[in-house]
Amino acid sequence: MSFQNPVFIPGPTNIPEAIRKAVDMPTIDHRSPLFGEILHPARANVRKILKSASAEIFFFPSTGTGGWETALTNTLSPGDTVLAARNGMFSHRWIDMCQRHGLTVEVVETPWGEGIPAERFEAILSADKGHAIKAVLATHNETATGVLSDIAAVRRAMDAAAHPALLFVDGVSSIGSMDFRMDDWGVDIAVTGSQKGFMLPAGLAILGFSPKAMEAGKAATLPRTFFDIRDMEKSYAANGYPYTPAVGLLNGLKLSTEMLLAEGLDAVFARHHRIAEGVRRAVGAWGLTLCAAAPKLYSDTVSAIRTPEGFNATDIVARAAKDYGVAFGTGLGEVAGKVFRIGHLGSLTDVMALSGIATAEMVMADLGLPIRLGSGVAAAQDYYRHGAPAKQAAA
Repeated sequence: MSFQNPVFIPGPTNIPEAIRKAVDMPTIDHRSPLFGEILHPARANVRKILKSASAEIFFFPSTGTGGWETALTNTLSPGDTVLAARNGMFSHRWIDMCQRHGLTVEVVETPWGEGIPAERFEAILSADKGHAIKAVLATHNETATGVLSDIAAVRRAMDAAAHPALLFVDGVSSIGSMDFRMDDWGVDIAVTGSQKGFMLPAGLAILGFSPKAMEAGKAATLPRTFFDIRDMEKSYAANGYPYTPAVGLLNGLKLSTEMLLAEGLDAVFARHHRIAEGVRRAVGAWGLTLCAAAPKLYSDTVSAIRTPEGFNATDIVARAAKDYGVAFGTGLGEVAGKVFRIGHLGSLTDVMALSGIATAEMVMADLGLPIRLGSGVAAAQDYYRHGAPAKQAAA
């Protein structure tokens, strides 16, 4: 693998040089007022990116997986029931975590490549007259399949059923890259991580808690120590942490959120859509299809690309790394060997995306797939030159 080439995995993502330098900082006293000058602006900026006026923002030295655990243990009790769809590897892993914590999970099995079935959720919640279901789990962007689910539709289903369950959303590979509306969608806990849209190394679980979720925490009895938001909240009030924080990552988060807000969230989302659409045009030119079952499900952060029956898609990832020093994502779980993934999120440009598309073409040609060199690149070039609305308007 070459350090000179950008990565095209769906996280960790490429790190802008300015953010890398912000993470690489001298040691400071994390109990001093100086630390508060890093912590509190970062919290305020994340709240803006979540589009929330009232969410409490928490940062744990962890990953998105630790964020899932934070959501569960701070709001639920042993034996509680949660509702979730299993439509990819990451929804599967969150379900597994619930079960390991002694929660009862009502699982809606969903084909990989499909989104969350909001209408099934509505029926299940409407039938739950005793309100045994305490939380609904939703994976906004299923990173394994490149499927974006409609969280607003999930909220509408919950409201139509007049059900009081909490809504937890995994936005690990969406927040900071695609539109996320915590307040408008009635999200009670939003979970993300530092290593994707925020363009940082892995190491921070980032969460937003609604007032309703904060209130639920008062009655929750699942064990929690490291991930206890009560301890974190108390320490934040004194410009501190309940234990040693990842100061460099938090300093990087402060800068990355400033950069996203300075670019403008709508511009950030448009950039991701433009780059993703160029990749999708390339996939079409190759004669291949996406794992996502319909255009309304297409993710703007990762494309999972199906290869022909009988071909091992993992060979593309291995050959790209070995011969060209470029990283793509492998298929996971039920789609292992059936898809390879191109991540197109975070610090990425049209020109960088073209290098990934060109590399994928070379690898597939090397492996004997009927790919005409330059076909996908040309399709993406044509879109990046003429098809992007922002560029059309400027022309």
